[in-house]
Amino acid sequence: MKRLTDSAFDQEEDEKESSLRPKTLEEFQGQEEIKSNLAVFIQAARERKESIDHIFLSGPPGLGKTTLAGIVASEMGAEFKVTSAPALEKPKDLAGILTTLTPGSVFFIDEIHRLKPTLEEMLYTAMEDYEIDWVIGQGPSARSIRIPLPPFTLVGATTKAGLVSGPLYSRFGISIRFDYYSVSELVQIIHRSSEILKIQIEPDAAQLLAQCSRGTPRIANRLLRRMRDFAQVLGCGVVTLSVVSEGLKRLKIDHFGLESHDREILRVIIEHYGGGPVGAETLAISVGEAIDTLEDFYEPYLIQRGFLKRTPRGRVATPLAYEHLGLKRPDHENQGILF
Repeated sequence: MKRLTDSAFDQEEDEKESSLRPKTLEEFQGQEEIKSNLAVFIQAARERKESIDHIFLSGPPGLGKTTLAGIVASEMGAEFKVTSAPALEKPKDLAGILTTLTPGSVFFIDEIHRLKPTLEEMLYTAMEDYEIDWVIGQGPSARSIRIPLPPFTLVGATTKAGLVSGPLYSRFGISIRFDYYSVSELVQIIHRSSEILKIQIEPDAAQLLAQCSRGTPRIANRLLRRMRDFAQVLGCGVVTLSVVSEGLKRLKIDHFGLESHDREILRVIIEHYGGGPVGAETLAISVGEAIDTLEDFYEPYLIQRGFLKRTPRGRVATPLAYEHLGLKRPDHENQGILF
């Protein structure tokens, strides 16, 4: 069964998301501090007739990193090229893109923490000197030449900033960290998306939808489309509070935005491992998930909302997790665990 937080499901709905993506900083909802600073950097670069400095974007998935990269290109009036690190297998793949960039281009690399070392080293000279080293020939006759590149802006995005090497990170002049959105910001996003999709939604319904969207615009937009389906089939075509309540119940999403699998993770920690600590690999096997999926898509929100703690010994369920699941807390003093 597909869940709203599955990475595969993310890719399947990218095309639907593109129609809702803002094209300018003014249309971009939320992240006010980021927008304010970025507007200054863009204006300064345009006045100097230069490319904006290389930009490093980090934060949980679905918060708008790709969208913001596209906005930078749009605001700069520049070409926008997109790829992901796993798609770049060999140096020629990266060189092929770099050598076709036009002056001022914005080159976006998603999941940049997965870039291979040989490609990362190629980026060093490209980012600093706008040149790449290329070897011609083989054996004793081989020689290295430097191919000039037009000035460009590299935008690297990652959900795991800690896995990006120091030498690569230091070459980015602008570093931006995305945080989860507030409920009020998500309400604005939901109303904007409903206008684009021509969905009529009541204010209290938008409020409840925002509360259950895990602080993530991508999830808010997907839930909005699902509520449209429920309103069309079960209601009168208007997304009301009762439609959203029924829809969330059918999707097994609670008022914290937790889905059945989130609750299963907490329940396994509590019932199988006494509330923890339990290692990430053991937990991933217990709930039938890949460890990367557990760490990237489930843990960040559970930690941010106070249901889960990471300790040197492993994951620990918090008192809030017990309360939310209606389970009795054990005597942790005897286990040597302190909340």
